[in-house]
Amino acid sequence: MIKIYDGCKTEEILNRKINSYEREEAAVKAILSDVAARGDTAVLEYGKKFDGADIAALQVSEQEFAEAESKLTPEYKQTILNAKANIELFHARQLKSGFEIKKPGGVILGQKYTPIDTAGVYVPGGTASYPSTVLMDIIPAKIAGVKNIIMVTPVKADGKVKPEILFAAKTAGADMVFKTGGAQAIAALAYGTQTIPKADKIVGPGNIYVQLAKKQVYGLASVDMIAGPSEILVIADGTANPEYVAADLLSQAEHDVLASAVLVTDSRRLAIDVQKEIERALPLMEREQVARKSIDLNGKIIICESIEKAVEISNEIAPEHLEICVDNPFDYLDKIQNAGSIFLGKYTPEALGDYYAGPNHTLPTGGSARFSSPLSVDDFVKKSSYIYYTEDELKKAAKDVMSFASSEGLGGHARSVGVRVNKA
Repeated sequence: MIKIYDGCKTEEILNRKINSYEREEAAVKAILSDVAARGDTAVLEYGKKFDGADIAALQVSEQEFAEAESKLTPEYKQTILNAKANIELFHARQLKSGFEIKKPGGVILGQKYTPIDTAGVYVPGGTASYPSTVLMDIIPAKIAGVKNIIMVTPVKADGKVKPEILFAAKTAGADMVFKTGGAQAIAALAYGTQTIPKADKIVGPGNIYVQLAKKQVYGLASVDMIAGPSEILVIADGTANPEYVAADLLSQAEHDVLASAVLVTDSRRLAIDVQKEIERALPLMEREQVARKSIDLNGKIIICESIEKAVEISNEIAPEHLEICVDNPFDYLDKIQNAGSIFLGKYTPEALGDYYAGPNHTLPTGGSARFSSPLSVDDFVKKSSYIYYTEDELKKAAKDVMSFASSEGLGGHARSVGVRVNKA
């Protein structure tokens, strides 16, 4: 049963203990090294070992894409297209253009944006599969102008990818899809294999082995984030519907036994009613065992003196998903400093953001919303500055530049300016 607290230390609210993963890290390191050395052969062997999948070819064929689409209803395909349109609309607004400053004397300073060449997208396929993640991770890369979008996803023992995943990949614009998951898939993207191209950046959620692999390959490739268990924090007052609030808490609890679902409220009556509603709703869930364990381990209801105090608590926690279930949610929007994604009002469940509304659902977890942001078009572009000086302008700046260089003991720097301005 979810526990009710009259106030609570922030560090006790979410499951954010620093765990030791020495055994898992060692296993991941060995897999990375093996894939780097043996490429496709190692990837295929690990697929057979961990997923029971004995497949002949890693890359999904055009025939497999066609077969997948044929298994889906027109209604479902339209759902994917509708979600794609919403995600594109939102992310297209994130595109940035560079700038250029022209100073007197002919000096030109500027900044330009360039898309990365190859993005690697990891899509989970373990306890659940997520066509929504396909859309969320590929569409921003496509909008950014990435030339090569490579998707990897694990398969079941039959060696097939779920039709929904393949249709979403084709719809979003993946250039190639490969049937591999786990640490071996991250290794393949980081090092490249005989079949799988090397990626400049690797994005997407996954289990602890996937996250540790992303952590270990950082530097060979960039990564979006090291994602932890999913989180939701709901701020609600006494006017909130306890059935709605309980449903939203459970929607995150069903992800994973380590997921955290927290309600912060100024109403004891709401707290008690939500607690009762959760117990009523749990037996009706398809993933009851997962959700119940999550609620028992990490679920909390915090009673505080006001919604303003609830906002303070939320900012300390910096949750992945934040719902503000009050009649006047926009009154609090500017007061929210730390949150991955914010859901305003009583008719904006977190599930809207997961699938359909448009903003990205790949979000910072574990309090990292204090310093990081949701996946976006920005993740798939690089910024380069550029500088142009005329001979006359270099002469004007030379004394200052050479003074800086000399003060740092870098005579070579000073000389690179001096040889240009002290010509006979």
